[in-house]
Amino acid sequence: MTTRALKSPLRLSEVDNPSSLVARFGPADPLRLDCGVELSPFQIAYQTYGELDARKANAVLVCHALTADQHLANRHPVTGAQGWWTTMVGPGRPIDTNRFFVICTNVLGACMGTTGPASINPETGRPWGLDFPMVTIRDMVRAQAKLLDRLGIDSLFCVLGGSMGGMQVLQWAASYPERVFCALPIATAAKHTAQNIAFHEVGRQAVMADPDWRKGRYAEEGTRPSKGLGVARMAAHITYLSEKALHRKFGRNLQDREAPTFSFDADFQVESYLRHQGMSFVERFDANSYLYVTRAMDYFDLAADYGGVLARAFQGSSTRFCVVSFTSDWLFPTADSRATVHALNAAGGSVSFVEIATDKGHDAFLLDVPELFATTGGFIDAAARARGLGPARLISEGMVSGLPQERAEDRIEEARPARSSSKAGSGR
Repeated sequence: MTTRALKSPLRLSEVDNPSSLVARFGPADPLRLDCGVELSPFQIAYQTYGELDARKANAVLVCHALTADQHLANRHPVTGAQGWWTTMVGPGRPIDTNRFFVICTNVLGACMGTTGPASINPETGRPWGLDFPMVTIRDMVRAQAKLLDRLGIDSLFCVLGGSMGGMQVLQWAASYPERVFCALPIATAAKHTAQNIAFHEVGRQAVMADPDWRKGRYAEEGTRPSKGLGVARMAAHITYLSEKALHRKFGRNLQDREAPTFSFDADFQVESYLRHQGMSFVERFDANSYLYVTRAMDYFDLAADYGGVLARAFQGSSTRFCVVSFTSDWLFPTADSRATVHALNAAGGSVSFVEIATDKGHDAFLLDVPELFATTGGFIDAAARARGLGPARLISEGMVSGLPQERAEDRIEEARPARSSSKAGSGR
């Protein structure tokens, strides 16, 4: 990977003036953060799909994973790629946009329109950089709650997401149980483990060791820590896959050659694949945002907020839960999901649990896994009927008008084709 100057005007334009919908909150409506700072002004970028029914009872909040964003079911305005969860969200999908009003926000601290370290600090007129306050998963959820208040949505039919998105789901269920009818945390945990914190620290150190990081002031100095951020992405991406998946996709196959070069070139297909993942990632993501969002995951420990007893986080909750894990996920193994299920059982909660057998690793929640579609579709349909939501063909009656529905603009540049045909992890 070569060091590149900061030359992605389309990506930069998305930081403060996103092509998606955006809700802006002024000085009179600050966001109180766990670190003690009142963030003001701030904004939240989001996308919506489908229509809100007359009772405002069919709203679904999808929470994205670490490096994804609000563009879950539309073409991405920077990469031109299809949305990261079109396998799950869309007409006739488990999250049926003919039936539900789907909302997805860019999380606090990210770089696709929601306020974060790449945003302009109104007090200085410069990007926040490391002056941006630390954020937590709970802060992300508080910001989402403010958006729902702005949209006039008091209660969500469902909150769902995988990985860091699943952490947000659990936080929603704990912080706002009265606002969540059903919850679907997928491939996640109620706390980040020491191993996962360690992986994140390796990535952060890679970013900060890049000379072009400039102590977080790279945007002002016209550089970008591409090498460091690319290495961080490569290391993280390995954790999203399983050994079997890597072997099945690449094995020890050579990349565009018949014999080793006896050099440090990308002789193997897996090396070429990881290098592509690193290079493409730096074109769409901000390095400082990577530091902040990974740190938010590290700080997540839901039980710690309830005297160290996870069950207390869900005490008295009437939310219906379906917890999903994957057999080959070693980043968030099934034991993490079982701990959440046991806590829900201890709290007297309504919970079902499914462990799906697959060799696709952690990223299975983003891929074509029929068992996942069947599980989520069945749970959501049953919950929808309990909520009094009819079949998709009936939801069109009495739709609410007046909510902003514009979509991403057509400012799309061609995505660079991968050297490998594999698309694992494209939503991260």
